[in-house]
Amino acid sequence: MTDSRKRILALFYCRNIPESSETDRQAIETAHGQQIRLFPLPCSGRLEPMHLLRALEEVADAAYLITCPEGACRYFEGNRRAKMRVERTREILAAIGLEPERAGIVMGSKEAPRTLAQHAAEIFDKISQMGPSPALKRPANETFACEKRRDWL
Repeated sequence: MTDSRKRILALFYCRNIPESSETDRQAIETAHGQQIRLFPLPCSGRLEPMHLLRALEEVADAAYLITCPEGACRYFEGNRRAKMRVERTREILAAIGLEPERAGIVMGSKEAPRTLAQHAAEIFDKISQMGPSPALKRPANETFACEKRRDWL
């Protein structure tokens, strides 16, 4: 028996990447509907492993972070901190028996900057190959508590 339910992505992103304004965010949410949850951050260095783990438990089959390019962080080392925290999250996922690929990081490029929409599409292609997350609490009616109440983060 296969699960035909579409995968849900929790996407955290630095507000300093190209085309990551509120208008762009709304366009992505409109295009992908309920399959994506976007969480803007003032700096990717503000993300903690708990944010990714909670997203995997409450709303998503995969949780990813998009950062600005290495060495281009407005706050000097935010993207390096974020990279270490995502790696720590992946270690935790492996330790509890989940696929580490459910959490990931995508760093932008100075040479070929990509928009938030391009990054989101690339990550969506990647997670569509995964099965449903066993950690995600799925209610019988498929309405998640966080869809009713969005202040969980």
